Amino acid sequence: MAKKRPQTTARRPQLSDAEIPVVGAREPCPCGSGRRYKACHGRAAAQAAAELVHRPFEGLAGECDWVALRELVPAATVELPLKDGLPEGVPSVTLATVLPMAWPALRRDDGSVLLGLQNDTASGDISRDLADTLLRALEARPGTPVQGRRAPADGPRLQDLLDPEGTFEPVVHEGFEFWVPDAEHATPEVTASLERANDAAIPTVKLTGVDSAYWCETPDKNHLRWVMPHAEERLLDALARLHAAGRSSLGEGTRLVGSFRAHGLTVPVWDLPSGVGADEIEKPAAEFAERLAAALASDAPLTPDERRARGGLTNRQVTLS
Repeated sequence: MAKKRPQTTARRPQLSDAEIPVVGAREPCPCGSGRRYKACHGRAAAQAAAELVHRPFEGLAGECDWVALRELVPAATVELPLKDGLPEGVPSVTLATVLPMAWPALRRDDGSVLLGLQNDTASGDISRDLADTLLRALEARPGTPVQGRRAPADGPRLQDLLDPEGTFEPVVHEGFEFWVPDAEHATPEVTASLERANDAAIPTVKLTGVDSAYWCETPDKNHLRWVMPHAEERLLDALARLHAAGRSSLGEGTRLVGSFRAHGLTVPVWDLPSGVGADEIEKPAAEFAERLAAALASDAPLTPDERRARGGLTNRQVTLS
């Protein structure tokens, strides 16, 4: 009887973790293990997607303004300098709060790139998702939008792509006309999206005398929303000291009403009378910044009145992200 030859299996080429592409959760893993992606290399991707990065814009120039444009400002743009310079054929890269039809990004006919900030993201790291969208936009065909997708878990973040020495100077717009350089030739879909966005936009102005403070107008009253870089506990202590001393307002008829917590930073909010415009709040805001700096420098224990004031501020705090 002839001997049975041992069966052999052809060796599959070995891929490193970095070379394994992202596929559907129920598809075979590209590594060749025979298991589904979700049970193999997709585990790391799923874990990375589930882990929330609490300060996704930390380390970027203008972190406080990144948070404001993500959560508070309807219409604004910022020119983004890339670490390695602009690729050939890309005259500019511009961050925009919102793009028509909620596109994640758009490569314009002239090759310039618009990157949308206020989009839903697929993972817990907004910075990584935006970086993935930006890289795909830089390579997209001119005149086409970039669709959303799940970014690779080991992909670069904005901190890897943007020039760390660059500035971040938002330009706040009254509406979204920056979407269409040539409004007469915009598609009906873009025109309709523009009209809807303009109708919903809340008038907003960035103060010039202090950093990352935004005045906005609503039907009943106006507000000042001020994104601050200080550690949350220390900032709340400082605000409580001022509030207990009757020094937390921005003038007659104004009131510190609470704060938001957004992307790891704290955003105190003041109610303003409807007649108080952005120009009128510039000087009071600058004076408050001086009072706050002194309160932040204090290490004295909070008094009973200050502790009560702090409890009230904490109870009125809302988490946006």
